[in-house]
Amino acid sequence: MYNYCMERFLYQDLVNWKNQKDHKPLILEGARQVGKTWLLKQFGKNEFENFVYINCDNNPQIEDVFIDYDVERIIRNLSAISNIKIESEKTLIILDEIQQSPKALTSLKYFNEQVPQLHVAVAGSLLGLMDHYGSGFPVGKVETLNLYPLSFMEFLLAMKKDILVSQIMNHNWTEMNSIATQLTELLRQYYFVGGMPAVVLDYVQKNDIQKVRALQNQIIQDYQKDISKHASKRDIPKINMVWNSIPSQLAKENKKFIYGAIKSGSRAKDFENAIQWLIDAGLVHKVHRVKKIQMPLKFYEDLDCFKLFVNDLGLLGAMVEAPASEILVGNNSFTSYKGSFTEQFVAQQYLSARRKSANTSNLYYYTNDNSTMEIDFVIQTEKVYPIEVKAEENLKSKSLSTVLKENDELTGIRFSMANYKQQEKIVNVPLALAEEYIRSLL
Repeated sequence: MYNYCMERFLYQDLVNWKNQKDHKPLILEGARQVGKTWLLKQFGKNEFENFVYINCDNNPQIEDVFIDYDVERIIRNLSAISNIKIESEKTLIILDEIQQSPKALTSLKYFNEQVPQLHVAVAGSLLGLMDHYGSGFPVGKVETLNLYPLSFMEFLLAMKKDILVSQIMNHNWTEMNSIATQLTELLRQYYFVGGMPAVVLDYVQKNDIQKVRALQNQIIQDYQKDISKHASKRDIPKINMVWNSIPSQLAKENKKFIYGAIKSGSRAKDFENAIQWLIDAGLVHKVHRVKKIQMPLKFYEDLDCFKLFVNDLGLLGAMVEAPASEILVGNNSFTSYKGSFTEQFVAQQYLSARRKSANTSNLYYYTNDNSTMEIDFVIQTEKVYPIEVKAEENLKSKSLSTVLKENDELTGIRFSMANYKQQEKIVNVPLALAEEYIRSLL
Protein backbone atom coordinates (compact mmCIF):
# COMPACT_ATOMS: atom_id res chain seq x y z
CA MET A 1 0.00 0.00 0.00
CA TYR A 2 2.83 2.37 0.89
CA ASN A 3 6.40 2.43 -0.43
CA TYR A 4 7.62 4.39 2.57
CA CYS A 5 8.73 2.83 5.83
CA MET A 6 6.29 4.46 8.22
CA GLU A 7 6.97 3.58 11.84
CA ARG A 8 4.01 2.51 13.93
CA PHE A 9 4.27 1.91 17.67
CA LEU A 10 1.92 -1.07 17.34
CA TYR A 11 4.71 -2.86 15.46
CA GLN A 12 6.40 -3.67 18.78
CA ASP A 13 3.15 -5.21 20.01
CA LEU A 14 3.19 -7.46 16.95
CA VAL A 15 6.77 -8.50 17.74
CA ASN A 16 5.76 -9.25 21.33
CA TRP A 17 2.89 -11.38 20.03
CA LYS A 18 5.27 -13.31 17.74
CA ASN A 19 7.60 -14.06 20.64
CA GLN A 20 4.89 -15.30 22.99
CA LYS A 21 5.23 -19.02 23.65
CA ASP A 22 1.46 -19.56 23.82
CA HIS A 23 0.32 -17.07 21.19
CA LYS A 24 -3.14 -17.26 19.66
CA PRO A 25 -4.16 -16.14 16.17
CA LEU A 26 -4.14 -12.35 16.03
CA ILE A 27 -6.90 -10.08 14.80
CA LEU A 28 -5.74 -6.59 13.86
CA GLU A 29 -8.81 -4.37 13.98
CA GLY A 30 -9.32 -0.80 12.92
CA ALA A 31 -11.28 1.56 10.73
CA ARG A 32 -10.70 1.43 7.01
CA GLN A 33 -7.57 3.11 5.63
CA VAL A 34 -5.61 3.25 8.89
CA GLY A 35 -2.84 1.02 7.48
CA LYS A 36 -3.63 -2.49 8.77
CA THR A 37 -2.62 -4.32 5.59
CA TRP A 38 0.61 -2.38 5.14
CA LEU A 39 1.64 -2.95 8.76
CA LEU A 40 1.07 -6.72 8.66
CA LYS A 41 3.01 -7.04 5.41
CA GLN A 42 5.92 -5.06 6.88
CA PHE A 43 5.80 -7.29 9.94
CA GLY A 44 5.80 -10.46 7.82
CA LYS A 45 8.64 -9.18 5.67
CA ASN A 46 10.86 -8.11 8.57
CA GLU A 47 10.20 -10.74 11.24
CA PHE A 48 9.67 -14.03 9.32
CA GLU A 49 11.48 -15.96 6.62
CA ASN A 50 8.39 -15.56 4.44
CA PHE A 51 4.73 -14.64 4.64
CA VAL A 52 1.57 -15.72 2.86
CA TYR A 53 -0.85 -12.90 2.04
CA ILE A 54 -4.42 -13.75 1.06
CA ASN A 55 -7.17 -11.18 0.50
CA CYS A 56 -10.57 -12.64 1.34
CA ASP A 57 -12.56 -9.90 -0.35
CA ASN A 58 -14.34 -11.13 -3.46
CA ASN A 59 -11.95 -14.07 -3.70
CA PRO A 60 -13.63 -17.26 -4.97
CA GLN A 61 -10.58 -19.34 -4.06
CA ILE A 62 -11.14 -18.55 -0.41
CA GLU A 63 -14.64 -20.01 -0.55
CA ASP A 64 -13.11 -23.28 -1.77
CA VAL A 65 -10.37 -23.24 0.88
CA PHE A 66 -12.66 -22.69 3.87
CA ILE A 67 -15.33 -25.27 3.08
CA ASP A 68 -14.71 -26.95 6.45
CA TYR A 69 -12.30 -26.70 9.38
CA ASP A 70 -9.71 -29.28 8.36
CA VAL A 71 -6.69 -27.17 9.29
CA GLU A 72 -4.10 -29.38 7.60
CA ARG A 73 -5.98 -29.19 4.30
CA ILE A 74 -6.49 -25.42 4.70
CA ILE A 75 -2.74 -24.93 5.17
CA ARG A 76 -1.96 -27.07 2.11
CA ASN A 77 -4.40 -25.05 0.03
CA LEU A 78 -3.06 -21.71 1.22
CA SER A 79 0.44 -22.93 0.40
CA ALA A 80 -0.67 -23.97 -3.09
CA ILE A 81 -2.43 -20.66 -3.77
CA SER A 82 0.54 -18.57 -2.63
CA ASN A 83 3.26 -20.96 -3.92
CA ILE A 84 4.99 -20.57 -0.56
CA LYS A 85 5.94 -23.38 1.81
CA ILE A 86 4.20 -22.74 5.14
CA GLU A 87 6.31 -23.68 8.17
CA SER A 88 5.71 -23.06 11.84
CA GLU A 89 7.95 -20.38 13.38
CA LYS A 90 9.10 -19.37 9.88
CA THR A 91 5.93 -18.30 8.06
CA LEU A 92 3.33 -15.67 8.85
CA ILE A 93 -0.12 -16.28 7.35
CA ILE A 94 -1.97 -13.01 6.70
CA LEU A 95 -5.68 -13.15 5.89
CA ASP A 96 -6.91 -9.71 4.89
CA GLU A 97 -10.53 -8.49 4.88
CA ILE A 98 -11.39 -11.60 6.87
CA GLN A 99 -14.86 -10.28 7.68
CA GLN A 100 -15.78 -11.22 4.10
CA SER A 101 -15.31 -14.91 4.93
CA PRO A 102 -17.16 -15.96 8.09
CA LYS A 103 -15.78 -19.50 7.87
CA ALA A 104 -12.22 -18.17 7.65
CA LEU A 105 -12.89 -16.14 10.78
CA THR A 106 -14.32 -19.17 12.60
CA SER A 107 -11.35 -21.28 11.48
CA LEU A 108 -9.08 -19.26 13.77
CA LYS A 109 -10.50 -21.29 16.65
CA TYR A 110 -9.18 -24.48 15.05
CA PHE A 111 -5.83 -22.94 14.14
CA ASN A 112 -5.44 -22.09 17.81
CA GLU A 113 -6.39 -25.57 18.99
CA GLN A 114 -4.62 -27.71 16.36
CA VAL A 115 -1.53 -25.73 15.26
CA PRO A 116 -0.84 -23.25 18.07
CA GLN A 117 2.79 -22.92 17.00
CA LEU A 118 1.77 -21.42 13.63
CA HIS A 119 1.54 -17.63 13.35
CA VAL A 120 -1.73 -16.45 11.82
CA ALA A 121 -2.62 -12.75 11.70
CA VAL A 122 -5.79 -11.41 10.14
CA ALA A 123 -7.00 -7.91 9.36
CA GLY A 124 -10.55 -6.69 9.18
CA SER A 125 -12.71 -3.65 9.58
CA LEU A 126 -14.29 -3.22 12.98
CA LEU A 127 -17.70 -3.02 11.35
CA GLY A 128 -17.38 -6.29 9.49
CA LEU A 129 -15.98 -8.16 12.46
CA MET A 130 -18.75 -6.92 14.74
CA ASP A 131 -21.28 -8.45 12.32
CA HIS A 132 -19.93 -11.89 13.21
CA TYR A 133 -19.90 -11.63 17.00
CA GLY A 134 -22.08 -14.37 18.43
CA SER A 135 -22.18 -16.32 15.15
CA GLY A 136 -18.97 -18.27 14.83
CA PHE A 137 -16.63 -15.63 16.22
CA PRO A 138 -13.70 -17.45 17.89
CA VAL A 139 -14.25 -15.97 21.36
CA GLY A 140 -11.35 -16.74 23.68
CA LYS A 141 -9.30 -18.28 20.89
CA VAL A 142 -7.78 -15.10 19.44
CA GLU A 143 -5.87 -12.02 20.52
CA THR A 144 -6.83 -8.58 19.28
CA LEU A 145 -4.98 -5.34 18.68
CA ASN A 146 -6.46 -2.14 17.35
CA LEU A 147 -4.75 0.18 14.91
CA TYR A 148 -5.67 3.87 14.90
CA PRO A 149 -4.55 6.74 12.66
CA LEU A 150 -1.00 7.90 13.28
CA SER A 151 -0.52 9.59 16.62
CA PHE A 152 1.42 12.84 16.93
CA MET A 153 4.57 10.93 17.91
CA GLU A 154 4.22 8.64 14.89
CA PHE A 155 3.68 11.74 12.75
CA LEU A 156 6.98 13.12 14.08
CA LEU A 157 8.72 9.89 13.08
CA ALA A 158 7.21 10.15 9.59
CA MET A 159 8.59 13.70 9.44
CA LYS A 160 12.05 12.30 10.24
CA LYS A 161 12.11 13.86 13.71
CA ASP A 162 13.60 10.74 15.33
CA ILE A 163 15.88 12.64 17.70
CA LEU A 164 12.99 14.79 18.87
CA VAL A 165 10.90 11.68 19.55
CA SER A 166 13.76 10.16 21.54
CA GLN A 167 14.02 13.32 23.63
CA ILE A 168 10.28 13.20 24.39
CA MET A 169 10.51 9.52 25.31
CA ASN A 170 13.19 10.30 27.88
CA HIS A 171 10.44 12.01 29.94
CA ASN A 172 12.62 14.97 30.84
CA TRP A 173 9.56 17.15 30.57
CA THR A 174 11.15 20.39 31.77
CA GLU A 175 13.91 20.12 29.16
CA MET A 176 11.24 20.12 26.46
CA ASN A 177 10.41 23.75 27.31
CA SER A 178 13.49 24.87 25.37
CA ILE A 179 12.10 23.43 22.11
CA ALA A 180 8.48 24.47 22.65
CA THR A 181 8.41 26.63 19.50
CA GLN A 182 9.56 23.74 17.30
CA LEU A 183 7.01 21.37 18.85
CA THR A 184 4.20 23.89 18.40
CA GLU A 185 5.02 24.31 14.71
CA LEU A 186 4.93 20.54 14.20
CA LEU A 187 1.72 20.31 16.20
CA ARG A 188 0.07 22.83 13.87
CA GLN A 189 1.00 20.63 10.92
CA TYR A 190 -0.45 17.57 12.63
CA TYR A 191 -3.67 19.43 13.35
CA PHE A 192 -4.03 20.01 9.61
CA VAL A 193 -2.70 16.73 8.21
CA GLY A 194 -4.02 14.38 10.89
CA GLY A 195 -2.96 10.76 11.07
CA MET A 196 -4.45 8.88 8.10
CA PRO A 197 -1.40 7.09 6.64
CA ALA A 198 -2.02 7.91 2.98
CA VAL A 199 -2.43 11.60 3.85
CA VAL A 200 0.69 11.70 6.03
CA LEU A 201 2.73 9.91 3.38
CA ASP A 202 1.71 12.34 0.67
CA TYR A 203 2.40 15.33 2.91
CA VAL A 204 5.86 14.05 3.85
CA GLN A 205 6.77 13.39 0.24
CA LYS A 206 5.20 16.42 -1.48
CA ASN A 207 4.39 19.00 1.21
CA ASP A 208 1.28 19.91 -0.80
CA ILE A 209 -1.46 21.16 1.53
CA GLN A 210 -4.06 21.27 -1.26
CA LYS A 211 -3.41 17.59 -1.99
CA VAL A 212 -3.72 16.84 1.74
CA ARG A 213 -7.21 18.28 1.85
CA ALA A 214 -8.18 16.50 -1.37
CA LEU A 215 -7.06 13.16 0.08
CA GLN A 216 -8.94 13.82 3.33
CA ASN A 217 -12.11 14.62 1.40
CA GLN A 218 -11.68 11.41 -0.60
CA ILE A 219 -11.43 9.37 2.60
CA ILE A 220 -14.59 11.02 3.93
CA GLN A 221 -16.34 10.19 0.66
CA ASP A 222 -15.13 6.59 0.93
CA TYR A 223 -16.51 6.38 4.47
CA GLN A 224 -19.85 7.67 3.25
CA LYS A 225 -19.83 5.03 0.51
CA ASP A 226 -19.21 2.41 3.21
CA ILE A 227 -22.26 3.69 5.06
CA SER A 228 -24.38 3.29 1.92
CA LYS A 229 -22.89 -0.15 1.21
CA HIS A 230 -22.96 -1.76 4.64
CA ALA A 231 -25.73 -0.11 6.66
CA SER A 232 -29.39 -1.00 6.34
CA LYS A 233 -31.40 1.29 4.06
CA ARG A 234 -33.49 2.35 7.02
CA ASP A 235 -30.44 3.48 9.02
CA ILE A 236 -28.40 5.17 6.27
CA PRO A 237 -30.03 8.64 6.57
CA LYS A 238 -29.72 8.61 10.37
CA ILE A 239 -26.08 7.51 10.28
CA ASN A 240 -25.26 10.34 7.88
CA MET A 241 -27.12 12.83 10.08
CA VAL A 242 -25.15 11.78 13.17
CA TRP A 243 -21.82 11.81 11.30
CA ASN A 244 -22.44 15.25 9.84
CA SER A 245 -23.58 16.68 13.20
CA ILE A 246 -20.43 15.78 15.14
CA PRO A 247 -18.38 18.91 14.23
CA SER A 248 -21.15 21.27 15.38
CA GLN A 249 -21.67 19.19 18.52
CA LEU A 250 -17.96 19.52 19.36
CA ALA A 251 -18.02 23.25 18.66
CA LYS A 252 -20.48 23.84 21.51
CA GLU A 253 -19.18 25.13 24.84
CA ASN A 254 -20.69 22.05 26.44
CA LYS A 255 -19.69 19.26 24.08
CA LYS A 256 -22.22 16.75 25.41
CA PHE A 257 -23.94 15.08 22.47
CA ILE A 258 -27.49 16.42 22.07
CA TYR A 259 -29.95 14.37 20.01
CA GLY A 260 -32.13 17.41 19.46
CA ALA A 261 -29.22 19.15 17.73
CA ILE A 262 -29.46 16.56 14.95
CA LYS A 263 -33.17 17.01 14.45
CA SER A 264 -35.57 19.00 16.61
CA GLY A 265 -37.47 16.79 19.02
CA SER A 266 -35.23 13.75 18.51
CA ARG A 267 -34.54 11.31 21.32
CA ALA A 268 -32.03 8.58 22.03
CA LYS A 269 -34.17 5.82 20.53
CA ASP A 270 -34.18 7.67 17.19
CA PHE A 271 -30.41 7.67 16.73
CA GLU A 272 -28.78 5.18 19.13
CA ASN A 273 -28.49 2.48 16.42
CA ALA A 274 -26.90 5.00 14.05
CA ILE A 275 -24.35 6.01 16.69
CA GLN A 276 -23.52 2.38 17.45
CA TRP A 277 -22.99 1.71 13.74
CA LEU A 278 -20.42 4.52 13.55
CA ILE A 279 -18.70 3.22 16.69
CA ASP A 280 -18.58 -0.33 15.28
CA ALA A 281 -17.12 1.04 12.05
CA GLY A 282 -14.35 2.77 14.03
CA LEU A 283 -15.39 6.16 12.68
CA VAL A 284 -16.36 7.69 16.02
CA HIS A 285 -15.37 7.22 19.66
CA LYS A 286 -17.78 7.59 22.54
CA VAL A 287 -16.71 9.14 25.85
CA HIS A 288 -19.22 8.80 28.69
CA ARG A 289 -19.79 11.14 31.60
CA VAL A 290 -19.00 10.07 35.16
CA LYS A 291 -21.03 11.40 38.08
CA LYS A 292 -18.07 11.26 40.49
CA ILE A 293 -14.32 11.48 40.05
CA GLN A 294 -13.63 8.51 42.21
CA MET A 295 -12.21 5.00 41.88
CA PRO A 296 -13.56 2.93 40.17
CA LEU A 297 -14.83 5.28 37.48
CA LYS A 298 -16.89 2.56 35.82
CA PHE A 299 -19.12 2.49 38.88
CA TYR A 300 -20.10 6.15 38.33
CA GLU A 301 -20.56 5.96 34.55
CA ASP A 302 -23.60 7.79 33.14
CA LEU A 303 -24.60 5.94 29.98
CA ASP A 304 -27.08 8.63 28.95
CA CYS A 305 -24.53 11.44 28.68
CA PHE A 306 -21.57 11.29 26.32
CA LYS A 307 -19.36 13.10 23.82
CA LEU A 308 -18.59 11.81 20.33
CA PHE A 309 -15.22 12.31 18.64
CA VAL A 310 -14.32 11.36 15.08
CA ASN A 311 -11.46 8.96 14.40
CA ASP A 312 -9.00 11.53 13.01
CA LEU A 313 -8.21 15.16 13.66
CA GLY A 314 -7.32 15.87 10.04
CA LEU A 315 -10.66 14.50 8.86
CA LEU A 316 -12.43 16.74 11.39
CA GLY A 317 -10.71 19.74 9.81
CA ALA A 318 -11.82 18.61 6.37
CA MET A 319 -15.39 18.06 7.58
CA VAL A 320 -15.66 21.68 8.78
CA GLU A 321 -13.69 22.96 5.77
CA ALA A 322 -11.23 24.71 8.07
CA PRO A 323 -8.88 26.82 5.90
CA ALA A 324 -5.25 25.78 5.94
CA SER A 325 -4.31 29.32 7.01
CA GLU A 326 -6.49 28.98 10.11
CA ILE A 327 -4.60 25.88 11.22
CA LEU A 328 -1.06 26.29 9.95
CA VAL A 329 -0.53 29.97 10.79
CA GLY A 330 -0.56 31.36 14.33
CA ASN A 331 -2.45 29.71 17.17
CA ASN A 332 -5.92 29.83 15.60
CA SER A 333 -6.00 26.06 15.24
CA PHE A 334 -5.75 25.65 18.99
CA THR A 335 -8.38 28.23 19.92
CA SER A 336 -10.86 28.01 17.02
CA TYR A 337 -14.17 26.20 17.32
CA LYS A 338 -14.12 26.55 21.13
CA GLY A 339 -11.16 24.21 21.43
CA SER A 340 -12.94 21.31 19.72
CA PHE A 341 -9.80 20.46 17.74
CA THR A 342 -7.78 20.34 20.93
CA GLU A 343 -10.16 18.02 22.78
CA GLN A 344 -10.27 15.83 19.67
CA PHE A 345 -6.46 15.80 19.67
CA VAL A 346 -6.18 14.71 23.31
CA ALA A 347 -8.82 11.99 22.93
CA GLN A 348 -7.01 10.67 19.88
CA GLN A 349 -3.62 10.65 21.63
CA TYR A 350 -5.16 8.78 24.57
CA LEU A 351 -6.42 6.05 22.24
CA SER A 352 -3.04 5.80 20.56
CA ALA A 353 -1.30 5.54 23.91
CA ARG A 354 -3.53 2.64 24.98
CA ARG A 355 -3.43 0.84 21.60
CA LYS A 356 -4.77 -2.51 22.78
CA SER A 357 -8.39 -1.51 23.20
CA ALA A 358 -10.89 -0.85 20.45
CA ASN A 359 -12.95 1.47 22.59
CA THR A 360 -12.66 4.34 25.03
CA SER A 361 -13.96 2.40 28.02
CA ASN A 362 -11.43 4.01 30.39
CA LEU A 363 -11.81 7.56 29.08
CA TYR A 364 -14.55 9.71 30.60
CA TYR A 365 -15.51 13.31 31.28
CA TYR A 366 -17.16 14.84 34.32
CA THR A 367 -19.89 17.39 34.98
CA ASN A 368 -21.71 18.03 38.22
CA ASP A 369 -25.46 17.51 38.39
CA ASN A 370 -26.40 21.04 37.38
CA SER A 371 -23.68 21.22 34.69
CA THR A 372 -22.05 24.31 36.22
CA MET A 373 -18.68 22.58 36.34
CA GLU A 374 -17.00 20.39 33.73
CA ILE A 375 -13.75 18.43 33.57
CA ASP A 376 -12.85 17.65 29.95
CA PHE A 377 -11.52 14.15 30.58
CA VAL A 378 -11.04 11.74 33.46
CA ILE A 379 -8.82 8.65 33.21
CA GLN A 380 -8.09 5.79 35.56
CA THR A 381 -4.82 3.90 35.89
CA GLU A 382 -3.59 2.99 39.37
CA LYS A 383 -5.01 6.38 40.29
CA VAL A 384 -7.74 8.65 38.93
CA TYR A 385 -6.64 11.77 37.05
CA PRO A 386 -8.97 14.65 36.15
CA ILE A 387 -7.73 16.30 32.94
CA GLU A 388 -8.40 19.78 31.68
CA VAL A 389 -7.64 20.71 28.08
CA LYS A 390 -6.74 24.32 27.34
CA ALA A 391 -6.36 25.55 23.77
CA GLU A 392 -4.18 28.44 24.87
CA GLU A 393 -1.58 29.50 27.44
CA ASN A 394 -4.14 30.77 29.95
CA LEU A 395 -3.76 28.49 32.96
CA LYS A 396 -6.84 29.52 34.92
CA SER A 397 -8.74 26.32 35.72
CA LYS A 398 -11.75 27.05 37.90
CA SER A 399 -13.45 23.68 37.51
CA LEU A 400 -10.26 21.69 37.95
CA SER A 401 -9.21 23.74 40.98
CA THR A 402 -12.62 23.23 42.60
CA VAL A 403 -12.52 19.46 42.03
CA LEU A 404 -9.02 19.22 43.50
CA LYS A 405 -10.01 21.23 46.58
CA GLU A 406 -12.88 18.84 47.19
CA ASN A 407 -10.68 15.75 46.69
CA ASP A 408 -7.39 15.92 48.56
CA GLU A 409 -6.06 12.66 47.11
CA LEU A 410 -6.38 13.74 43.46
CA THR A 411 -3.70 15.22 41.21
CA GLY A 412 -4.90 17.11 38.16
CA ILE A 413 -3.42 17.30 34.67
CA ARG A 414 -3.75 20.34 32.43
CA PHE A 415 -2.81 20.00 28.77
CA SER A 416 -2.23 23.45 27.30
CA MET A 417 -0.01 25.58 25.09
CA ALA A 418 2.04 26.67 28.11
CA ASN A 419 5.35 25.11 29.13
CA TYR A 420 5.67 22.15 31.48
CA LYS A 421 5.16 23.25 35.05
CA GLN A 422 4.51 21.24 38.20
CA GLN A 423 2.35 22.97 40.74
CA GLU A 424 1.14 21.74 44.09
CA LYS A 425 -1.79 19.67 42.81
CA ILE A 426 -1.77 20.36 39.06
CA VAL A 427 0.86 19.49 36.49
CA ASN A 428 0.74 21.54 33.30
CA VAL A 429 1.83 19.53 30.28
CA PRO A 430 2.32 21.01 26.77
CA LEU A 431 -0.19 19.60 24.29
CA ALA A 432 2.62 18.29 22.11
CA LEU A 433 3.67 15.96 24.94
CA ALA A 434 0.17 14.66 25.69
CA GLU A 435 0.53 11.23 24.11
CA GLU A 436 3.79 10.32 25.79
CA TYR A 437 2.72 11.79 29.14
CA ILE A 438 -0.46 9.71 29.05
CA ARG A 439 1.56 6.64 28.10
CA SER A 440 3.83 7.25 31.09
CA LEU A 441 0.78 7.06 33.35
CA LEU A 442 -0.58 3.92 31.71
